Amino acid sequence: MKKIAFMLFALVTLSACEEEVGTQSWCDEMDSTPKTEWNAQGAVDYAKHCVLLDAVGSQAWCEQLENKPKADWSTNDATSYAKYCIL
Repeated sequence: MKKIAFMLFALVTLSACEEEVGTQSWCDEMDSTPKTEWNAQGAVDYAKHCVLLDAVGSQAWCEQLENKPKADWSTNDATSYAKYCIL
């Protein structure tokens, strides 16, 4: 039982180290990763969040969200704004 609890704890701890998809740090990490190591979903996410749109947490993204009426913000927008633009 202790072994299972330890494995679950390790899994949760290690998964917390991954960058959130679409953030500026995630885009920077993908830029430094060779394209041959990307999977299909990673390439789609990169194109969507880093090429077509401003990366979450980038200065342009924060400014764009500041100009958007707060009533139009989604829960994810508010959470990401607090996490990346304020803190």
